[in-house]
Amino acid sequence: RLSQFHRDGFLALERFFSAEECDSMRSQIQGIIAGMEVPPHCRTEFSTREQEQLQAQGSSDYFLTSGDKIRFFFEKGVLDEKGNFLIPKEKSISKIGHALHAHDPVFKQITHSSKVQELGRKLGLERPVVVQSMYIFKQPGIGGEVTPHQDATFLHTEPLGRILGFWIALEDATQENGCLWFIPGSHTNGITRRMVRAPSGASTCVEFVGSEPAYDNSQFIPLPVKKGGLILIHGEVVHKSELNSSGSSRHAFTFHVMEAKGTSWSKENWLQPTPELPFPSLYT
Repeated sequence: RLSQFHRDGFLALERFFSAEECDSMRSQIQGIIAGMEVPPHCRTEFSTREQEQLQAQGSSDYFLTSGDKIRFFFEKGVLDEKGNFLIPKEKSISKIGHALHAHDPVFKQITHSSKVQELGRKLGLERPVVVQSMYIFKQPGIGGEVTPHQDATFLHTEPLGRILGFWIALEDATQENGCLWFIPGSHTNGITRRMVRAPSGASTCVEFVGSEPAYDNSQFIPLPVKKGGLILIHGEVVHKSELNSSGSSRHAFTFHVMEAKGTSWSKENWLQPTPELPFPSLYT
């Protein structure tokens, strides 16, 4: 399985988490949404299209300073021009990030669970630190597509190859509701695009350097996974997900780990450790 991961750049481990663990995360997130207070001027719509990213997150300090907090991001088209919700807020949310692993007891326990730590050791991680976490909703009918990308575009390290994503399906992820798709072996080609902090005084907080190549759609393979399945994602493997046009959601909890030994975290990354939240060790 390890050699398969190194060859493909991704690996699905079915039934890694129990149904009870998945349900505990879903129920915890419902409580977080129930207490959600987001001032209208902070309501940003989440997008993975470059221009929309720069307009929404890129112009928003709310996004840029979310690395050590629990903050809320919304689907496209769910807000009017004043930032008021057009549909119930719990149906409009796209994701919650980026420090659930640090501030919420349930997500902290899952992130640092003994089986995740054991998996890290099997992967040869010596000093892994958790850099961010997200709860992704992929709402029925409106859960937006995630365009082809590499995680290292947003989480850049020197050298490359030090970022690893852990993606946990909290419901069955199917082709109908927007499972992940990958280009096997694409993690060996480096990266051609980076999202960096813009210089002060620029009209957006972040900007893109370089460009994403045009990918051949026929190279992507779908990776449906059952509830409780864990997908390991190499930081440079190209992956995407389609619009969720089905009637069922596709909840997932995901976090990213960096091998800190012999690695430097780019000062240009949008996400930065803070005095309040230095990147915590995966191993406890």
